[in-house]
Amino acid sequence: MWAVLVYVDVSDDAAGRKMLEEQVVPMVKGSEGFVAGYWTSLPGGAGTSIAVFDTEEHARAAAPEAGMEMGPATIKNVEIGEVVASA
Repeated sequence: MWAVLVYVDVSDDAAGRKMLEEQVVPMVKGSEGFVAGYWTSLPGGAGTSIAVFDTEEHARAAAPEAGMEMGPATIKNVEIGEVVASA
């Protein structure tokens, strides 16, 4: 399995959560090879997510680009890595 880690800055928490629930989660969930996903709210208007896919190819295809603006969220960094353990 492969994971896409996304780090964002969010300018409006309420608008960010609404967009997450209505657009982002359904889009990621519908991506080919999707296994699981988790989104977190961090202090200071930051957030992060981890979405797990069955293959590296599917993870790379689903990964957004750093610098992309999505409404109230700006994607600061994106990393893709192999899942080496889970619990």
